[in-house]
Amino acid sequence: MGSYRAELLRLFKWPATWVLIGVWLVMTLTFGYVFNYVAFKSGDEAENGRSGAQLLAQMMPEMSAEAVLRGLPMFGGAIVIVLAALAVGSGYGWGTWKTTLTAGPRRLSAMGGTLAALASIVLLLVAATFVADFGASVLVATLEDQSWSFPSIGHLAEGLGASVLIAGMWAAMGVVLGVLTRGPALAVGLGLLWAVVVENLLRGVGALLGPVEDLTKVLPGGAAGNLAGAFGATGAPGVLTELSGTTASLLVAGYLSVFAVIACWTTMRRDLV
Repeated sequence: MGSYRAELLRLFKWPATWVLIGVWLVMTLTFGYVFNYVAFKSGDEAENGRSGAQLLAQMMPEMSAEAVLRGLPMFGGAIVIVLAALAVGSGYGWGTWKTTLTAGPRRLSAMGGTLAALASIVLLLVAATFVADFGASVLVATLEDQSWSFPSIGHLAEGLGASVLIAGMWAAMGVVLGVLTRGPALAVGLGLLWAVVVENLLRGVGALLGPVEDLTKVLPGGAAGNLAGAFGATGAPGVLTELSGTTASLLVAGYLSVFAVIACWTTMRRDLV
């Protein structure tokens, strides 16, 4: 608990945390509401052929949980990876990990505190995203004189739970990259490369090679995209509908667990020099 409180205090006082959360909120509002609303008012169809009525329905408050999920498989995931990779990798560059682990708690306690603190930040990010998306959807409904209702508690819990699971998986990947590379720059670069570039390239190759296409479905981004798609959060890059919700959930939870175990095991077994 001491490690958790210390790490949480550091992350809350760290400007990078709030800058990245702010960037994500601007992105989700811009791509989820501003552009769609402009397209709706101008009478233009979206790139995937959605009509004006479909665009408006997607921006209603009842769809707020889907709106939170929609961006997390790719762009939201990239933001979370950057945050986690910076949080862990910077400690090696600053020398704080060496000081903490030689004079402070045991290594497992220190890394466990870091993972728990990042989990709290993930919960905060998902909650802030829902509040922002719900506020934007209420504004759209008011401007267009549409009747609306609050999402049901069960539906909201499932959607936000899936969002936390996806964001947590990406955060765990960022932690692993920060631990393995012992620095923020390479960890951030590798995380962004994987989340935004590598899996998309593999999906392109998968159109020609069946085995590669099957592989992309079970990679971290593919599992996250299928979980979002199973919940109905379609219409965004990285969202897929090739696996069931149960299968995708198990894959995402499995990746999260494996990344966390690797991060803890590596921290315990490896020399810090």
